[in-house]
Amino acid sequence: MSEVIARIEQTRDALLAAFAERDWEAVGELDLECRVCVDEILAEAHEHDAQVRNSLDELLGVYRQLIEVASGERQSLVDEMSQIRQAKNATKVYHLFS
Repeated sequence: MSEVIARIEQTRDALLAAFAERDWEAVGELDLECRVCVDEILAEAHEHDAQVRNSLDELLGVYRQLIEVASGERQSLVDEMSQIRQAKNATKVYHLFS
């Protein structure tokens, strides 16, 4: 069990590092690895409930941060695309009157 907990903690640390660098491809790969770790840990969770709960709570905190930042990044892209669309429309209007 401690091996699985160690894996989940290593994966969490790697996920935080990828997140800090905004390496979304690595985040996606590590997300899949986290899912495997969580499945394994849940299969063996009865012996070390407190350890498991603590490890999963910390992982949940990382996911909360990821979701918050990813949502912010997505909104930034939406805003940027909206500005580009407005600029294109303004250019069309300008060309109509010039």
